[in-house]
Amino acid sequence: MATIVLTDDHILLRNGLASLVKNLGHDVLFEAVNGLEFTKKLNPALLPDIVLLDINMPEMDGYETAQWIKINHPEIKVLALSMYDNENSIIRMLKCGAKGYILKDSEPAELKAAIEAVMSKGFYYSDLVSGKLIHAINKLDDDDNGLKSLIQLNDRETDFLKYACTEMTYKEIADKMFVSPRTIDGYRDALFEKLHVKTRVGLVMYAIKNGVVNV
Repeated sequence: MATIVLTDDHILLRNGLASLVKNLGHDVLFEAVNGLEFTKKLNPALLPDIVLLDINMPEMDGYETAQWIKINHPEIKVLALSMYDNENSIIRMLKCGAKGYILKDSEPAELKAAIEAVMSKGFYYSDLVSGKLIHAINKLDDDDNGLKSLIQLNDRETDFLKYACTEMTYKEIADKMFVSPRTIDGYRDALFEKLHVKTRVGLVMYAIKNGVVNV
């Protein structure tokens, strides 16, 4: 059983989520309408295991709240619950310290799996974010000879990988690195092949797991 806090500005959705969480056998410590209220209600002597955190909220949004949690109470695991399925939102939440990311229209079974995974393994990423990418990245560590040890990134690829972990567009990265967008496409495609990933999210997850960037 996990202790959970719900932070979302949509009252009906939050109430429904609270009922679902309780039906799954977990305790809801309290609810908050935004990050600011969450920080005020949080009792340092009674911290939750997990915060189910919306992204788009007034006063203090999910990004700011996740960052605050990471700095002040890193033992609390953030599970982002959002309507946004775009790469920028996912990447930004990962960088802010989220341990999982699921969509609000997910089935109850996925929320159940997400809570259990975060509690047992410390992270949960749905197929969206995704499980296949996690598997591919974990294989780098599991290989005896270490496929990871065979991966050699040159300086420009490493620089590109770091920039890919920001909110910059590929065009902005090209400007930053003083190269053409076509060259950036080349760096990206080379890394996709080297790291066995298919999306920008996969690049970010590799960078986080292997210490290229700190979260």
